[in-house]
Amino acid sequence: MNNLKLLSLAFLCPLFLTAQDIDLVEYASGFTRPVDITHAGDDRLFVVERNGRIEIIEGDGTVLSTAFLDISNQVTSSNSNQDERGLLGLAFHPDYANNGYFYVNYINNSGDTNISRFSVDATDPDVADPSSEMILMTVDQPFGNHNGGCLKFGPDGYLYIGLGDGGSFDDPGNRSQNPQTLLGKMLRIDVDNGNPYTIPANNPFVNDASTLDEIWALGLRNPWRYSFDRVTGDLWIGDVGQGQWEEIDFEPAGSAGGLNYGWRCYEGDQAYITNGCGDESEYTPPIHDYNHEVFTHCSVTGGFVYRGCEFPDLIGYYYYVDYCSGRFWALSPDGSGGWTNQEVGSYSGFDISTFGEDINGELYVARLGQGRIYKIESEEEFIVEITAGMEVNTLDAPAGFETYQWYLNGEIIAGATADSLILSEDGDYTVEVSTANGCTYLSEVFIGVVSIDHLESFNIFSVAPNPFKDILSLNMEVNRSMDVTIEVLDINGKVIFSKKQNIDGQSSEELKLGHISTGVYFVHLRTEEGTLTRKVVKL
Repeated sequence: MNNLKLLSLAFLCPLFLTAQDIDLVEYASGFTRPVDITHAGDDRLFVVERNGRIEIIEGDGTVLSTAFLDISNQVTSSNSNQDERGLLGLAFHPDYANNGYFYVNYINNSGDTNISRFSVDATDPDVADPSSEMILMTVDQPFGNHNGGCLKFGPDGYLYIGLGDGGSFDDPGNRSQNPQTLLGKMLRIDVDNGNPYTIPANNPFVNDASTLDEIWALGLRNPWRYSFDRVTGDLWIGDVGQGQWEEIDFEPAGSAGGLNYGWRCYEGDQAYITNGCGDESEYTPPIHDYNHEVFTHCSVTGGFVYRGCEFPDLIGYYYYVDYCSGRFWALSPDGSGGWTNQEVGSYSGFDISTFGEDINGELYVARLGQGRIYKIESEEEFIVEITAGMEVNTLDAPAGFETYQWYLNGEIIAGATADSLILSEDGDYTVEVSTANGCTYLSEVFIGVVSIDHLESFNIFSVAPNPFKDILSLNMEVNRSMDVTIEVLDINGKVIFSKKQNIDGQSSEELKLGHISTGVYFVHLRTEEGTLTRKVVKL
C-alpha cells in the first residue's frame, strides 16, 4: 500500500522521547458490561452499559444510584461478553450546556443500528427524558457482529458515526468497499440543521452520485473506538481486524475526507481479498498494525492522545490496548514522518472494552466483564528539574514545553522566557513551564550561586567607578597566566558585552558602555576556577 505521509503539521509531539509506563488505578465499580465513557462538559463521567443504560460518576468518584438513561427495553443485547450488540456509543452535543441534546448508537429490537438524539430532563441534570428520542437514522444490520458503535463530535461541530461492515466473516457482501451502503464507513452529518439532519456541504462525495453523501471515509471493518485529539483535531481510529492484523488509522486535522482504509482488500497493511480491488495507491494504509501472535492478541481497542495535566510525561502519546492480551501501547511520531510504538503496560485478563476522556483530558478505561472503571496514571512522578547548563552560570529547564518563565526569589525575571537562563545574581531560581493545552508546572528550587569573593589565582579584581556613566574600568591581577572571559549582563541575565583574553600578572580593561541604558548590570569574570561577579550601576 502507498505509504502516505499523513503527519499533521499541527501535531504536537510528546514531551519525552520515551513513553512512560502506566498504572491503572480503580476509579469506580458496579457497572454491567460498560462499553463507553465520556463527559458532558463538566466534571461528571457518563458510563454506557451495553444493556441499554447510561450511568453517572460524580467528580468525586461517587456512582449515582439512578441511571441517567434507561432504554434497555429498546435495545438488543445479552449477558454474553462476546455479544457485540447493545447500547454502544454516546456523544454530547458541543452546546449541550444550552440545548441538552445527546446522541446514542444502539442496536434496536429488530437487530439494526439506531442513531438517536435524546434530551436531558428540564428539571434534573442527572436524568434524561427517555420519551424525547428522535431517530436520526436506522441502518440495516445483516449480522449481529461488527456494528461499530462509536459516536464523536469533531472539532468542526459535525457528528461522526463509525459503522462496521455488517458482520459475519470476510465481509461477505463486500459492503466496506460498496459506496452505496453506509456499512463499513465513517459517516459525517450536520445535526444542527435539517430534519433530522443535513449533509455538510464539504463532505467528500456530495457531488458524486455513485457514493452516499453521508460517507466521510470507506474501507473500515469495525471502527469500534475512535477519537479526536482535543488539541490538534487529528482523528485516530482503532479498526478491529479479521484473523491476523489489528490496525490504527490516522487522519490529520483539515483533511478533506474521502479516504479509503482498505478493508477487505487489505487487512492492516497486508493484502487480503484483492479480487475487484483497485491499485494499492487508492487505499490509505494504517500508521500502525500488529498481528495476533498465535492468538495472544485478538482485537484492538482504540484510545486517545493524552492531553491531561496530571501526568505531563504522558502528553502527546496515543494510547490503545488489545482486548485479549491487555497489553497497552503508546504511539507517537518518530520525527521522520513515521511512527514509534512502545509497550507501556500489560494487564492480562482485563478485557478493556473502551477508553474515555474527562473534561480535563485525563484518561479512563473500562473492564467489560468486571464492570470496573480505571484511571490511567503514570508510573513515574513528574518533576520539573532545573539543571546546571553546559556553560558557566547557566541553568537549563527540560525541553519540549510550550512556554517558560523564570523566577528569582519568587519574583518574575522580566524577559526570561527561554528554556535556559544565564544567572545574574545569587538566589533561589525556579521556572514555570506550560504545555500547548494550557497545563502549567512549577519546578523545584535551584539555589544559584554566581558571585565568588575570591579565587586562588586572583589577587585583585575591581571595577571603577561605580556607579559609572560611560566608561567602566576593570583592574585585575593574577598569580599565574590564565584565560578569562569578561562579560557584562543586564538585569535579565542577557549578555550585552563579551570578550575573551589572556591575563598574565596585572591587567586593566576599559569597557566603553555609554550606549547602554541606565540601570543595574553585572560584570562577570569567567575562569576555569569559577566566576567573579561585581554588581554595577549605569547612570
